[in-house]
Amino acid sequence: MDILLVASAFNSLSQRMYAELTDHGHRVDVVLASHGPDAVRTAVRDTPPDLVIAPMLKTALPEDLWREHTCLIVHPGPPGDRGPSSLDWAIAEDAPRWGVTVLQAEAAMDAGAVWAAAPFETAPVGKSDLYRNEASDAAMAAVLTAVRRYADGAFKPQPQTDPSIHVVWRDVLRQQQRRIDWENDSTETVLRKLRGADSQPGVRDELLGREVFLHGGHPEDLLRGRPGELIATRAGAVCRATRDGAVWIPQLRPRKASGDPAPFKRPAVCVLGPLPVPESAVPLELPPERRTWTDIRYRQRGDVGFLTFSFPGGAMSTDQCRRLLAAYHHALARPTSVLVLGGARDFFSNGIHLNVIEAAADPAAESWTNLNAIDDLVEAVLRTTDRLVVAALGGNAAAGGVMLALAADEVWCRAGAVLNPHYRRMGLYGSEFWTYSLPRRVGRETAERLTTEALPMSAATAAGLGLVDRLVPVPAREFSDEVDRMAAALTRAPDLGRRVAAKAAARERDEAVRPLAEYRHAELTRMREIFFDPRAGYHALRSAFVRKVPGGSARPLAPVAAPPAGAAR
Repeated sequence: MDILLVASAFNSLSQRMYAELTDHGHRVDVVLASHGPDAVRTAVRDTPPDLVIAPMLKTALPEDLWREHTCLIVHPGPPGDRGPSSLDWAIAEDAPRWGVTVLQAEAAMDAGAVWAAAPFETAPVGKSDLYRNEASDAAMAAVLTAVRRYADGAFKPQPQTDPSIHVVWRDVLRQQQRRIDWENDSTETVLRKLRGADSQPGVRDELLGREVFLHGGHPEDLLRGRPGELIATRAGAVCRATRDGAVWIPQLRPRKASGDPAPFKRPAVCVLGPLPVPESAVPLELPPERRTWTDIRYRQRGDVGFLTFSFPGGAMSTDQCRRLLAAYHHALARPTSVLVLGGARDFFSNGIHLNVIEAAADPAAESWTNLNAIDDLVEAVLRTTDRLVVAALGGNAAAGGVMLALAADEVWCRAGAVLNPHYRRMGLYGSEFWTYSLPRRVGRETAERLTTEALPMSAATAAGLGLVDRLVPVPAREFSDEVDRMAAALTRAPDLGRRVAAKAAARERDEAVRPLAEYRHAELTRMREIFFDPRAGYHALRSAFVRKVPGGSARPLAPVAAPPAGAAR
């Protein structure tokens, strides 16, 4: 079928639906509702669809559209749930189970007949993590069911007037309801409030006389202080005391009206500046009984080392790249035959940290520093020849994050992940040794196509192309345990020693043909020209992306021009 996706943003769920519906043989186009109703009408007129699906909408579809075409709305709540803050309420009310409903668009919000629904178990994670994983899995299952039912032609959607559907309207969850009472709220209550707003809208609060939004929340088991007091920092996050414990808050966002020139999410310490509290470091090999936050951990089980990392939004700043590289060297000093990189649920990596770059006094210089830091990390993985390295992707990856994964010997990927192995839509040529790693995986012709078309792909498609070696078809909550099992089995493989010797020999041969230093130099030459050219499109694209400025094409899959500074491939 010809399917048109209408979305307020081409977010993770919209990308997954585009990729997986395409995998199922449908012809899929996308239009952004944020460009207004006329943009949606134009898309329908230009390519009349058999079916319209709205994976993520912040505004209503034009009435003439849903009256003339079958339009299905993906609502992140169970049948009968209505309102714009569905997942927020699920977390606020500590619901053990929730759901996703695909319903037909009509005049009243979320009131249309039900085409399909899928339940899911909630997890004690942030709203955005829950959305990208459990909710996304349920949404994809429900959409595929609804599309199949629509294609069959015999299915009659269930009206919400059916007595079996319990209708509940939940209003917008407002800041006064999210407000944290530091003197009286328990740690668990504080965590629920933080997790229910971790990506958007954040929890409005005051810190050191500044009004900011708090993003993300994790428990702390040992540090204590006066309720509401900042008591420590760690890896850019701040620790704040509660009445019965403490929580870690990784990111803050200044209010737009605050006068801060960078009113967007950043590591908390970057927003607040130097603080009169100690840096509370923890060992890389943290005891398993500790209930505290850290963004990088190492553990060993038998002959397998596990280097896990989890950075908000998948972005990796200069500091995060350097700390992860130091942790990687620590892991290499341990006696293992297999090293697993990643393995946590949600994002693997999306490459350099555009928010930190945008906030820098000199964004061009910070872009350059950040890129060299991630290149150092990728090069270290490529030069590892004494053991097998596995990249375990529990969630999405893009740009340099994909290339970090491809530097490993094997790539294992959770079946629901979406990969974007390209840079072009940010006006960049790319680095992280992509000109070496991508062609050796898929061949030069396919590498050229992937980086030029610059489209999202499903994990299944990535596996078919050779970007992924093993699909891991488990729920997000089971991914880490399944990776543990798979890694242990790999150490018992009778040909493991032969494979390690073969990879060392292959690296030596490749180095003789063209040294890694040449790949790096060639890529960085292109990237430097872009970074330090104030007219390069990268700067405007980065700023619009970070500051969420509307603009660009209403059709996010439209072809994009080659990067400037002679960077066209």
